[in-house]
Amino acid sequence: MEEAAHIPLWRVQFLAEPEEVSALRADVRARLRDWGVQGVVDAAQLCVSELVSNVITHVGQGTPASLALSLRGSRLRIEVRDPDARVLPTLVETTEDAENGRGMALVDALSDRWGVDLHRDSKVTWCEIVAAPVTPQPGVGSTRVARAEQMLSSYSDGRLPSGPRHSRIGALASEAAVIDLISDLLHWLRAHGHDADDVLDRAQTHFEAELGAAFGPS
Repeated sequence: MEEAAHIPLWRVQFLAEPEEVSALRADVRARLRDWGVQGVVDAAQLCVSELVSNVITHVGQGTPASLALSLRGSRLRIEVRDPDARVLPTLVETTEDAENGRGMALVDALSDRWGVDLHRDSKVTWCEIVAAPVTPQPGVGSTRVARAEQMLSSYSDGRLPSGPRHSRIGALASEAAVIDLISDLLHWLRAHGHDADDVLDRAQTHFEAELGAAFGPS
């Protein structure tokens, strides 16, 4: 079935090998930047890694497969097709810091929804991520929030899932990136002879003063 002309669609075939994962991640990053949805690049890359790794682990290395991306309105859809309709992905409970066995748990946390479409001689495992850009609400701190988002995106070097931050894993990753950044700034202050505690107190006071000026006394 042909996609509507106005819907961006990209598809690539690959062999399910571990070395293919990084190449597919790079392809996804380039494609989403072309489409202007950089805000979901990190979440999309992680989902692609897990979906492809699922094929490698449960269907077999060297399996012919395909990856497809499509953008429909505010939703980015990721599809991985493989020829084994008998082996279905399952959602397994795992710990936040587990390096292995995350499987579909990470996809479930990073995406808005996911599922499996069965065909006669193949299956398609898919997920959808809300790709609409998040714009800070007008008012106090909107410019500062936008600057902070830009700084964290650069600072995290692709490690920060920038899709659904409301998810538990997404929120933890966001907080970890913020903590790393603040810690580095504190080290910088100390290395240059500044009182880090004093700077933190002054920053907190400045932050509270801006909120008070915006909303007035409670």
